[in-house]
Amino acid sequence: MRFSFVRLRLVISYVCSILLLLAFLLLVPLLLSLVLGEPGIQDVRPGTFLIPILVCLLLGPAGWRRVRLPASRRRMSTPDAMLICVFSWLAISAVGALPFTYELGISYLDAYFEAMSGFTTTGITMLTGLDEMPRSLLFWRSMTQWVGGLGILTFFIVVVYHGGLSHMLFNAESHKVSGGRIAPGVWNTLKILWLIYILFTTLVAAALILCGVGIYDAVAHAFTCLSTGGYSPYDASIARFQEAGYRHYALIEYVLIAGMWAGGTNFLIHHRVLTGRGRALWNNDEMRAWWIVLGGALALVLGSRLLSVEGSGFGESLRHSLFQVTAIATTTGFATRDIGGAYFTPLARQVFLVLMVIGGCAGSTGGGLKVIRVVILWKLMGEEVRKALSPAGEVHFPMVDGKRLDATEAHRTAGLFFAWIFLLLLGALTTAALSEHGALASASGMFSALGNIGPAYIPVAEMARLHPAVKITYILGMLAGRLEILPLLILLSRRAWH
Repeated sequence: MRFSFVRLRLVISYVCSILLLLAFLLLVPLLLSLVLGEPGIQDVRPGTFLIPILVCLLLGPAGWRRVRLPASRRRMSTPDAMLICVFSWLAISAVGALPFTYELGISYLDAYFEAMSGFTTTGITMLTGLDEMPRSLLFWRSMTQWVGGLGILTFFIVVVYHGGLSHMLFNAESHKVSGGRIAPGVWNTLKILWLIYILFTTLVAAALILCGVGIYDAVAHAFTCLSTGGYSPYDASIARFQEAGYRHYALIEYVLIAGMWAGGTNFLIHHRVLTGRGRALWNNDEMRAWWIVLGGALALVLGSRLLSVEGSGFGESLRHSLFQVTAIATTTGFATRDIGGAYFTPLARQVFLVLMVIGGCAGSTGGGLKVIRVVILWKLMGEEVRKALSPAGEVHFPMVDGKRLDATEAHRTAGLFFAWIFLLLLGALTTAALSEHGALASASGMFSALGNIGPAYIPVAEMARLHPAVKITYILGMLAGRLEILPLLILLSRRAWH
């Protein structure tokens, strides 16, 4: 088989187009740095955002104009779309890392890690001392997560394309759309998705402002709340509001709980509720399972603290437990307490690991395996038990939402689950072999990366000291989790390039 240069040219043309879009996005923190003037904080150097903008403006048009595609290849195939997804995330992270390494002087690998963690809405960070960093740089950090929440490729389609090629890119980001279509046609569905996304982001920001949060902090946290990314401009994350003496710090936490839940819930459900169909919050298998997961995890985390820690106040324990369960289940990763610290019991820490694997709902901005896939695996297991107890020849079919489960979806779910387990083991073994962290901490690092979650049982201060091979493994894990593994495997397949 001969190498397909036509496919490579197609990938390059789309990636270069996306770099042009990235240049316009970088203008936002550049203008913010000029408006703010960074008073009282280390000034942002002019090249911090100008250099990546120039890189985008040079590479984007150069690649886009010089790549000439034959008419027979202007229509995209599934492998084309998946390869574009992979290379787009690699490219935007490569450019998006430049402000971090230029301004902060950190290694490019650490800066690339930070950018990939942002665009994939993972939230693992290499940075400490956030409180003293330029606000425009931290705003760019938050922006990477907000743009990545529904996918920069979907944003690209909304801005540039109608119909035609768009449905392939839309479907390549499978976990964002597997919950169904909101309206006929990809274009209409994407417009509605982004309108809901912007609406909820605005509501969270407005609610935070009403609670006494400044406009900058409100917008930055709303960006990373709805995207379920979890970056905060402060080392203490959400605990900062209590530490800084905010009068309504508890109400701030409850606002963010609501925002995180909204980000981790299927946007198709939001659309139904907003159009007057409130029963959608309970009348399907995934939503019922979602409430059970959240309620069961809260009961275990809260109950274990009340029973194990003397003098635990119910109100405070409920607030912190609810906040952390929601933050982990939705894969946001905000924190009011260190999940690896003494505040949470060993049982709670195990519950958090389970939530990291399950993740949020299909069609949400959350990561993880997805609640609907856990439902499917549960029903497949139950069906095997029923078959073993039934008379020979009796036929059984697993049902999801009252419909027979398609065999293709069952096979896809089982295959994806195996790939998840394999990558989790690979990451855990790599971390254990190349660091001094114990079994739980080593496993949690890859759990966090692959589930696009953020918090792990490895302290933030020690993340930057991890072996480069571990960092690269986590980068690949974040990308695999964001694109649900298959596009990354296609990239490594020889057949994809022929």
